Amino acid sequence: MRRFASVFVVLLAALSVFTLPASAAPDGGWHRKSPPLSTPWTDQVGPDNALPEYPRPQLVRRDWRSLNGVWQFGTTPPDGQPLPERILVPYPVESALSGIMRHESTMWYRRTFTVPESWRGQRVVLNFGAVDYQATVSVNGHQLATHKGGYDAFSVDVTDALTRHGEQELVVGVVDPTEAGGQPIGKQREHPVNNIVYTPTSGIWQSVWMEPVPATHITALDQTPDLTTNSLKLTVHTAGVQGQPVEVVATDHGRVVARTTGRADALLTIPIKHPHLWTPDDPFLYDLSVRVGGDRVTSYFGMRSVSIGKGQDGKLRTLLNGKFVFSLGPLDQGFWPDGIYTAPTDSALRFDLAEQKALGFNTVRKHIKVEPDRWYYWADKLGLMVWQDMPSMNADFGPTVPSTPRPTPAAEQQFMTELHAMIDQHRSHPSIVEWVPFNEGWGEFDPAAVTDQVKAWDPSRLVNNNSGLNCCYSFDGGNGDVYDNHAYVGPGSPVPTDTRAAVDGEFGGLGLVVPGHEWQPGKGTSYEMEPDKATLTSRYVQILNQVKDCEVKCGLSAAIYTQATDVENEVNGLFTYDRKVLKPDLAQVRAVNRAVIAASGQAEQPPPPPPGTPGLTGVGAWPLDGVSDDTSGHGHSVKLQNGPLWTDGRIGQGLEFNGVNQWADTGASILDTTTDYSVAAWVRLDQTGRFATAVSQDRSDGVSEFFLQYSAQDNRLAFSTPTIRALGPVPQAGVWYHLVGLYDSVKSQIRLYVNGQLAGTAPYCPGRAAAGHTVLGRALYNKAQVDFWPGVLDEVHVYDRALSAAEIDQLYRADT
Repeated sequence: MRRFASVFVVLLAALSVFTLPASAAPDGGWHRKSPPLSTPWTDQVGPDNALPEYPRPQLVRRDWRSLNGVWQFGTTPPDGQPLPERILVPYPVESALSGIMRHESTMWYRRTFTVPESWRGQRVVLNFGAVDYQATVSVNGHQLATHKGGYDAFSVDVTDALTRHGEQELVVGVVDPTEAGGQPIGKQREHPVNNIVYTPTSGIWQSVWMEPVPATHITALDQTPDLTTNSLKLTVHTAGVQGQPVEVVATDHGRVVARTTGRADALLTIPIKHPHLWTPDDPFLYDLSVRVGGDRVTSYFGMRSVSIGKGQDGKLRTLLNGKFVFSLGPLDQGFWPDGIYTAPTDSALRFDLAEQKALGFNTVRKHIKVEPDRWYYWADKLGLMVWQDMPSMNADFGPTVPSTPRPTPAAEQQFMTELHAMIDQHRSHPSIVEWVPFNEGWGEFDPAAVTDQVKAWDPSRLVNNNSGLNCCYSFDGGNGDVYDNHAYVGPGSPVPTDTRAAVDGEFGGLGLVVPGHEWQPGKGTSYEMEPDKATLTSRYVQILNQVKDCEVKCGLSAAIYTQATDVENEVNGLFTYDRKVLKPDLAQVRAVNRAVIAASGQAEQPPPPPPGTPGLTGVGAWPLDGVSDDTSGHGHSVKLQNGPLWTDGRIGQGLEFNGVNQWADTGASILDTTTDYSVAAWVRLDQTGRFATAVSQDRSDGVSEFFLQYSAQDNRLAFSTPTIRALGPVPQAGVWYHLVGLYDSVKSQIRLYVNGQLAGTAPYCPGRAAAGHTVLGRALYNKAQVDFWPGVLDEVHVYDRALSAAEIDQLYRADT
């Protein structure tokens, strides 16, 4: 606790001037609007306290002035005249806290400020935390800078445009085309068409401040801890005369642990003897003081390493400080009902992370949004490992998505520019352990090349080349440090490869509607809706125990639960959108989360599968030659549901289903799906375009454990589990295909064979028990019967072992 107090002493000294405004910005005409939901901090926000804290905790100057507060606002240039409306900066124009609460694509901001007499003889730098999207900055009628990019900070030296005395005029013009512009936008949409995209953010949405600096001054500190040499690698970047002398002092509780001199704009090595390592359980931070000539800044750093390496089970794992620590955290999208992209107060910003820690998490995935610097400061201080996503371009872009274009070369270049800025501006935070350039293929291009470039920019962190490789037409570049699948409700576990650790980048999505805390009452959605708190808690504990199984049995290194809070009409948060209600029981959630993390040192090898029943008849066989008998001798004759008809089959007769509500039930749970098994059938689809399942087996949690099917999302034949698909060819309507799907528990793999040939594989582990019935002609998903088969099935078999490739070829040829 003394360490944290010392950090606050440094920061509070820097923040002590925030109560002195740059000038008296008029607040007449500004009124806070009423959001659909208010947070506990909504009513605390006003013209005199709009995010008054120093915005940049890793490069702090004592002397500064906040320009947050009431500005003039309009949709046409001021042309020397006052603008008609009033907006509270830095809240986005769409937010209730801004006082505007509507979307605009063209905006103008105006205010005046005065420069303190004590700053005379120094340069005056104006800083913007973020402006979405393209900003033009003018002072006293002189256009000084333009900046493109909605998530990165920029600074403008305004000195030469200032008058000697009196008020100075500052005008900022902003253009934000949102999804029409092709730029990185994340989840912003001007017209959200579903519940997974949300209200956009436009204009100034992070703090604006100014500070005096010498002609040669510090612009950035690039810090990289190096545990191989017990040192901090530091580059002090400057503007003005390059290569000036630099003095660096690192302290611990005020005690000097290192003192180094050198040159600015060159790599410095600061030895840290016997370093106190940063971990989520002990997020220790050192203080740092840096001086270049007359410019002095304070900062902090943490000593830690991030890598991949083999765990106790010999499987590749993600490592923190050389040890495997399972990474468990929520998906955090960073939206607020009152401020949209901007938290109402710094206390609110801290609240989300502090509650995540209280719930027992050690990780958080910042989902396709970049936060203000103070969010990362709180993650550093509280001890959460951060996966940082790059905000995606419009999801309608992507080379693997049918009928959609690849981003233009200009859009790709701008994406790379903003990606580089995100990494450069946040590379010094010890909490950030992983960069995620793409999510589920949204706006993706050249993921292998992009991943290599990210690794070249920052080799000290993990790179996730495309989170959700099993989803949404994602393309796997084959490189990076982790292999990432998504699973709803899940969880699902990919299997570590020789070069990549395995992570579940999204799972969960359990929903609960809390009346009185809804964005739009009656419109909430989730992946699985629960009726009450007790059921939600029980389901959460159940699937987290399954995460533990994946960790111990399959080599899973990380799992990200969807999600931290509700967001607008997406009601699968642990907290309601207004942050007023924690939905599940805190004690039970914390206990199971800590148990998952505590299992980091455990590992189990799968038992050898039983030999199974020899021969090609199987433990269930239905020739479907006009009768429903099971010819395997196990007595599982199928019962026809809702009138499927006998018709011509592939061999003799077959069973025809209408694709609406017809299916056949064996009346038994025939297969042990926790170990090896195979399913085979001749299938004919009479129509495509909708999911259709030939053979499946129900689990007790409302989903099939496997699906021998046609995947409409991929327009391919498939053997699927709830979390992954092994894909085959594109089928033609009216054509017969022989399909075999199998699970190999030793290799943790599912395989699909089409017409006797291997067509696709996918990692899958562990197999889940399926106590429900084995059925023909439908599946079970989200507790509903779905995917009814539109066509004919024939010669269906199920096996209590994984058939060999030779046996599958023999089975196919026997029927041809």
